[in-house]
Amino acid sequence: MIITIDGPAAAGKGTLAGKLAEKYALAYFDTGMVYRAVGLEMILGGYSLDDTAKAESLAQGLTFPRMMALSEYPDFRSLAGSKAASVVAAIPGVRKALLKMQQDFSIRPVFADGSPAKGAIYDGRDTGTVVCPQADIKFFVTASPEIRAERRYKEYLQKGQKANYQEVLTQTLLRDKNDFARESSQPAKDAVIFDTSELSAEEVFDQACEIVENRKKTLEK
Repeated sequence: MIITIDGPAAAGKGTLAGKLAEKYALAYFDTGMVYRAVGLEMILGGYSLDDTAKAESLAQGLTFPRMMALSEYPDFRSLAGSKAASVVAAIPGVRKALLKMQQDFSIRPVFADGSPAKGAIYDGRDTGTVVCPQADIKFFVTASPEIRAERRYKEYLQKGQKANYQEVLTQTLLRDKNDFARESSQPAKDAVIFDTSELSAEEVFDQACEIVENRKKTLEK
């Protein structure tokens, strides 16, 4: 079974993906990591984020082991890392270079330890429209920009990182503008949409599980 969870930053994609992956024993691929990896490579190399040629070159050479190694760096999920990821993710050549890595995972999904899995959950932008349009189940999780910015701001503070709410909100709005400029970032026509602005994580999870259970019954027939 392949499940995709799409939606804007800090909407609750990761929370839902993690809980579903654990419940149904599915491999978990956070596709945002590939863009964070390229963005961090740009930062570590001292390259300008508007150097599209270098970003494309780094994306073409990115490997799964390198991505996992980069994820250990403090800036991988910092505000600076998020900004860099947003910029490189808007570069068509970068997206094209990283697409095959993401698509191949649905053919041979594996857990973090390398052992094979019987299915996968994709957490990230364009997963239901571009990466895995053939997915068995597609979810699109969203929330208002203000709520998402507040969540991300609190997340930075909990990690001991300096952050300013207004700056986080500005970055959230900018990322939305960049993301939704792409037609592929709109919800897939067959996606189930969850607005988490006024729904708890448990409420979303329960509703998602009901959908998964019904789909499993259909696939088993």
